[in-house]
Amino acid sequence: MASAQGVGVANEDSVYASPTAVVVLDGLSAPKDLPMGCIHGTPWFVQQLGTRLINLISSDTVPLQEALRTAISEVNALHRDSCALDQEAVPASTVVMIRKRVDDLDYLVLSDNVLLLDLGERGVQAIVDKRVEEVAGVEMRAALRGPTGTPDHATRVSALVTVQRQLRNRPGGYWVAATDPAAADEAITGTIALTQIRQAALLTDGASRLVDTFGVLSWGQLLDLLSSEGPAALIARTREAELGDPVGERWPRFKQSDDATAAYVLLDGTTATAARKSARRT
Repeated sequence: MASAQGVGVANEDSVYASPTAVVVLDGLSAPKDLPMGCIHGTPWFVQQLGTRLINLISSDTVPLQEALRTAISEVNALHRDSCALDQEAVPASTVVMIRKRVDDLDYLVLSDNVLLLDLGERGVQAIVDKRVEEVAGVEMRAALRGPTGTPDHATRVSALVTVQRQLRNRPGGYWVAATDPAAADEAITGTIALTQIRQAALLTDGASRLVDTFGVLSWGQLLDLLSSEGPAALIARTREAELGDPVGERWPRFKQSDDATAAYVLLDGTTATAARKSARRT
């Protein structure tokens, strides 16, 4: 596992692991144009949600959606009396998590974190919830126009966030973990037999950029990098690419660098990279 702060004032990502489970969260930055309904802030919310999730899903009898519903409710209870949780601006987070049971791997993805599963001869499957990219198209295209880091660009990104926030956790919009436990019902979930999976990766969108934003790696190559050099090397290579295009001229994006977190999981005793390359040859 590795995590690194981007251009913000704090790293709002977080990663948690137990012997049978991994949880990766990407906190959503607090809006600057509205009073925050929570006095604690996004990093606190992410930490509280993540610690509850990893404890809840360590039991293989709890469905992942139920664990997420419970965790959101428990965090609500922690600060309902001190914070205005009915306000529009409250802390929120994306979620991706996996849990190993006896013969199966369960997964849950909510919003734009990425789960990669190496299925051997069947290739690499990327599971990601892209509904946030399907709303506010006009504002999103404007926000992606550079140069990154200018006051004009910041204004356009703020306009996008304003529209997105109005569509958050609503039918026809997109869903994140915030104060509504029902968001758990909107997550992408599934179960795959462990015999079908060689390795997995859980990534926040700041750690998936080399593929889905920059296009310099495939998902398979990203897994190879994780397998051979580790998550910290993936983040370092991402930072190198970002520094080579500081104003988003080559790769338009909302900010020069984002908080980046990656967790790599090897699910059997073989060398996963060699196994997948052997499968390609056959």
